[in-house]
Amino acid sequence: MPLPSLLAGLPAFLLYFVLGLALLAAFLGIYLAVTPYKEIALIREGNTAAAISLGGATLGYVLPLARAIAQSVSVPDMLIWGVIALIAQVVVYFVVAKAVPRFPEAIKAGRVSGATFLAALAIATGVLNAAAMTS
Repeated sequence: MPLPSLLAGLPAFLLYFVLGLALLAAFLGIYLAVTPYKEIALIREGNTAAAISLGGATLGYVLPLARAIAQSVSVPDMLIWGVIALIAQVVVYFVVAKAVPRFPEAIKAGRVSGATFLAALAIATGVLNAAAMTS
């Protein structure tokens, strides 16, 4: 197959990849803003709980985002589903923070039980969110 035909899909790939990265950056910015602790600083200090909770939320967001990219019929379609996935992950955080007493303090203290619970629910929500997206 000639190289030009192999590269025909490159512009669409680059567009969706860059938009996916932008949505991921927006998710991280919003998520980090709504949590009452500083995950990045805590992770830099070696706080495993912060890394688990943020990692789970990130995976929980990227799973439906990847599905949105793969099945979208247009850029606006992908962006809408990306925003829906973002909202779902923020809601999961607030549900866990409400359900687990003193959750922010537990993350700051590096206790991994609550962080693992949040990560599991975030990933589970992401899987369900991705599965619920239909063409």
